Amino acid sequence: MSTNAAAKIEMMNNSMRCFVFGLLGLLPIIGLPFALAALWYSGRIRSSEQKLWNPAKPYRVAGIGSAALGLIFWSFVLILVVWRAPSPSPNNF
Repeated sequence: MSTNAAAKIEMMNNSMRCFVFGLLGLLPIIGLPFALAALWYSGRIRSSEQKLWNPAKPYRVAGIGSAALGLIFWSFVLILVVWRAPSPSPNNF
């Protein structure tokens, strides 16, 4: 197998991983690391897309979109929960 074919197969597999991790990034609480992983895979794929055509580019784009949406939404929810968490005081017992 030539190196171009192997690189293209790896790029397509990474695009599918980006898509799956992006969808998992929409899950509450546990989705944040998956969303970050999807964005990391996307960065790796973009560098190789400059050299080769990626037939799985729609999956990469959908993975980025869902990962970004999940990351923004669940980060906002996490910030709200931490911000509104009651502070421990000695009079609350």
